[in-house]
Amino acid sequence: MKLPFAKLALALGLCCLSEFAMAQGRGPAPVVVAKVKQQPITYVQTFVGTVMPSQRATIGSAVDGRVIECNIEEGDRVEAGDALAQLLTETIRLEVKSAKSELQYLQAKLEELENGTRPEQIEQARAKMAAAKARSDYRVERRERLRDLAERSTAVTEDEWREALMAAAEAQELYAEATAVYDEAQAGPRKEAIAQAKAQVEMQQAVVNRLEDQLTKHTISSRFAGYVVTKNTEAGSWVNRGDVVAEVVGVDTVEVVVQVLEQGVPYVTRGREDKTVTVRVPALSQTESEGKFDGTVLAVVPQGDVRARTFPVKVSIPNQSTELGPLIKPGMYAEVDLAMGTSPQAMLVPKDAIVLNQKKKAVFVVDNGIANPFPLTQVREYGECLEIWGDVLPGQLVVVEGNERLRPGAQVSVIETREFEVPSTNAGTSP
Repeated sequence: MKLPFAKLALALGLCCLSEFAMAQGRGPAPVVVAKVKQQPITYVQTFVGTVMPSQRATIGSAVDGRVIECNIEEGDRVEAGDALAQLLTETIRLEVKSAKSELQYLQAKLEELENGTRPEQIEQARAKMAAAKARSDYRVERRERLRDLAERSTAVTEDEWREALMAAAEAQELYAEATAVYDEAQAGPRKEAIAQAKAQVEMQQAVVNRLEDQLTKHTISSRFAGYVVTKNTEAGSWVNRGDVVAEVVGVDTVEVVVQVLEQGVPYVTRGREDKTVTVRVPALSQTESEGKFDGTVLAVVPQGDVRARTFPVKVSIPNQSTELGPLIKPGMYAEVDLAMGTSPQAMLVPKDAIVLNQKKKAVFVVDNGIANPFPLTQVREYGECLEIWGDVLPGQLVVVEGNERLRPGAQVSVIETREFEVPSTNAGTSP
């Protein structure tokens, strides 16, 4: 790796000064130091996966019919409810029209019953009842007169008497009938008749609903917004119920599925919008987004691969639409950074602070102008830094330049205290 000229010159100068000082046996060696930092860090591991659509539907025909329109092509965008194909509907439209007319007739009959008898009809029935009563009273009165006359003389014949009796009885029956008609008019329709009429309306409404549902099914539509990826029919074709017409995928949001080892699954946080993960799509590195997107863990599938001991993790990413279609396309290769644990009190130093001391890693700690090596039990890369374990304390000065030729107990002169940045995560590395 080529060093910048200024850094190379500084390193060569420090080396020469250190060699000159040791050769003369006098003067401390000039060094550059950095302070040991202690802070919480998050370990992140990169997983690879494939972009998948968030929705996929194989759309078929729910009825038999002749295709009269199919104006879609593979790659076309469709919205929810857009027609993919239209079947011939003339016959079923006539059936719907007839069923609706029958329904209107039955609804009118029901409305007539529910409204009850009209006042004019009640008045007409009352008038007929009054006329029948008057006729009955006359016939009864005539019968009584003939009875009295027959008792006093022989002027009334038997036929006249019989005729009077029959006329009076008939008039009384007609009056009773007129009275019943009037009472029925006042009471209105029976509850049973109204219930029967309601049942007829409901049965006919069910017929209309069934036919309209059949009519709707003659238009084959997409249930969600997306893109047509497969077209299986053309205008003029005959389709049977269940035949595939087209396949549509929803990519307004896409998913990346990665396989996480069982040790890392407990660290995956699901469904938190404030805990986004970084997703990189290398194929889009030349776009405005540079191929980097914020995603959210959608699901951790609880069924793992018994051989690899891995579990699928789904990461959801909002997509963008362009003139050429969706920006992120299903099938693209993707990398996902997932948090695999934290260290609440990590000790961190620059990578240049590490030296080999008797085949063991160590750092030179400067105290009161004296540099001594502190052995490390473990070192782990964290971005451009190193997390270390050992007897080093936060805030101590460690040599980052000029430490190659130092010996234990060497006198040093600090010519610069260098600051270093600790990355927020260590993408690409797991604990």
